[in-house]
Amino acid sequence: MRVVLDAVGKGRREHALPATSTAFETGRVTLAVAETSQRPTVLGLLASGRMRPDTGRVLLDGRRGSAGLRRRVALVDAPDVSEPEPNVTLAGVTAEELMFAGRRSDPIAVRRWLTALGLEGAASVPISNVEPVDRVRALCELAVLRAGVEGLVLVSPDRHGGDPADWWTIAEDFAARGHAVLVIAGRASQPAASAPLARVVGRPMLRRLTAPTKGAKGGRA
Repeated sequence: MRVVLDAVGKGRREHALPATSTAFETGRVTLAVAETSQRPTVLGLLASGRMRPDTGRVLLDGRRGSAGLRRRVALVDAPDVSEPEPNVTLAGVTAEELMFAGRRSDPIAVRRWLTALGLEGAASVPISNVEPVDRVRALCELAVLRAGVEGLVLVSPDRHGGDPADWWTIAEDFAARGHAVLVIAGRASQPAASAPLARVVGRPMLRRLTAPTKGAKGGRA
């Protein structure tokens, strides 16, 4: 799978998002830099097919079509859109996502799932207080449980604090498992990602970081 955002913009005079180009594909991680509180979410909505650009175009495997993009790409932790309610516990978030994925979501199933990730100790912690790296790992793992998800768009993981290298390592792991991964974050995160190829919000293109591909495609927002 390859998703290309070609000079996409949003809003009157592109105030919501200036013309931005980037691409992400199976087995790779791409970092897109977007500043301000609104632009990362707008870019994430466009990249995952949940919003149409006012200018430019979004292509999935060379073709337009937001419906296919929505089915195949999960929008993860986007502020005001797909982020969990801050006071819901990690166990509560897990139960809801397991249910949406068509899996058992009773307390025993939730406990087993969290234990498998080594997160059982955080089960009763409000999601807003879960360690940043654990939050990102859990939300990404839950996203790929949904049938048909092959790509992840992770929005503003840097807003939770912590070391950017930690969530970048998680993104690399999902790419190595056969997912297409786009991470949208602030410019301060760029050195940790060392990344590449996203032309972002009026800035030069970054390099693309390639993670090893294992040939399998991942299984959503």
